[in-house]
Amino acid sequence: MAKKSKTAFVCNECGADYTKWAGQCNACGAWNSLSEVRLGPAHTDSRAANFTDAQAGYAGAAGQGKVQKLSEIDLSELPRIPTNASELDRVLGGGLVPGSVVLIGGHPGAGKSTVLLQTLCHLSQKLPALYVTGEESLQQVAMRAKRLGLPADHLQMLSETNVEQICLTAGEVKPKVMVVDSIQVMHMAEVQSAPGSVAQVRESAAYLTRFAKQTGTALILVGHVTKDGTLAGPKVLEHIIDCSIMLEGSHDSRFRTLRAHKNRFGAVNELGVFAMTEQGLKEVSNPSAIFLQRADEIAAGSVVTSVWEGTRPLLVELQALVDDSSLGNPRRVAVGLDQNRLNMLLAVLHRHGGVLVGDQDVFINVVGGVKVMETSADLTLLMAVVSSFRNRTLDRDLMIFGEVGLAGEIRPVPSGQERLREAAKHGFRKAIVPAANRLKTDIEGMQVIPVKSLSEALNALDMA
Repeated sequence: MAKKSKTAFVCNECGADYTKWAGQCNACGAWNSLSEVRLGPAHTDSRAANFTDAQAGYAGAAGQGKVQKLSEIDLSELPRIPTNASELDRVLGGGLVPGSVVLIGGHPGAGKSTVLLQTLCHLSQKLPALYVTGEESLQQVAMRAKRLGLPADHLQMLSETNVEQICLTAGEVKPKVMVVDSIQVMHMAEVQSAPGSVAQVRESAAYLTRFAKQTGTALILVGHVTKDGTLAGPKVLEHIIDCSIMLEGSHDSRFRTLRAHKNRFGAVNELGVFAMTEQGLKEVSNPSAIFLQRADEIAAGSVVTSVWEGTRPLLVELQALVDDSSLGNPRRVAVGLDQNRLNMLLAVLHRHGGVLVGDQDVFINVVGGVKVMETSADLTLLMAVVSSFRNRTLDRDLMIFGEVGLAGEIRPVPSGQERLREAAKHGFRKAIVPAANRLKTDIEGMQVIPVKSLSEALNALDMA
């Protein structure tokens, strides 16, 4: 007599398990996030459960239960695997770490499969690499590689969606780097649910992660995103992996940005920039030069700022448009910036700057599709708004950065010296910065104006 399958309810947001359905998850507080999953029998296939240790003595292998004192742990860092793409290495923290699991996500057509195929084709020239495709046929991948002119004589390919079979094949091939495209189509025979469900994604990712840790294989998983741009699948998926990166970029732009949201082996919020060409994704070594391709005649409301992305400064152009509103409730639109922070800064501008734009529509845009996540663009945003409101053009060689407080004070930002040097390298000769970020050593040809309050900044531009 067949045994009745057991069921459980798993939260899509945090991964918490429940024996019965509830409207709200008690662990994270999310509503309508519990999904029913069927629990399969315990795993008994010893061939798939015990992987071959491809790299004997791998320092990060799971299952080493020896107790050690913290002071006795070997601090020698594992040798990283360079990917032959400096922008990707920058985001990863210097390259792939053996035994690490990287999850890369992005919208359809962003270039996830393209950049990984390029990377593995070049890596396969120096070490064994395996590309597992579950969404495309081998012929489709081969056609893309031929179109991009990639070296395809050493890369090993596998078309499979069964996770156990993938790990058994990889145990025989013993690759140093393996890509699984994508985790949403993978499945395990023991889990009685459809591929892409919460249970399948969670168990497949855990199984592949265990294989990577025990064999020292650098594993890269491709993940889908939801309509709001977040990674699809249970939230526990982001806790399993070591590094989570997102490939972003609009369909009407040829530039793609690669940003790390979680990285156990490097800096978070590191940014890599790529350009989509006929030969695939090409890395952009100097992104500031691309984002600063301004018009010959600068219009009112255009200002350049310097944002800090990971370990380097990035110069971007911020544009503002202030116009009379025909609505009872004027619009506030921010593209590339936080909408709530825009509303707050406009209130500070009125209270401490004496500029009222409450009856005006205010539109803010960061040129190039870059998303500014830090507060160093506060002063730049307000100066752009005043420039558009007064219809006065600012100097082409002017750069502004600084955080604005609720009391109208200009607060310092980190790495101010590096931001100024980056601006001077691109031809900027004048900068308005917080007083605490004034230069310790003069930069030739750069005039730095330190300000302590919003009113001082407006006076420096003669727009009070």
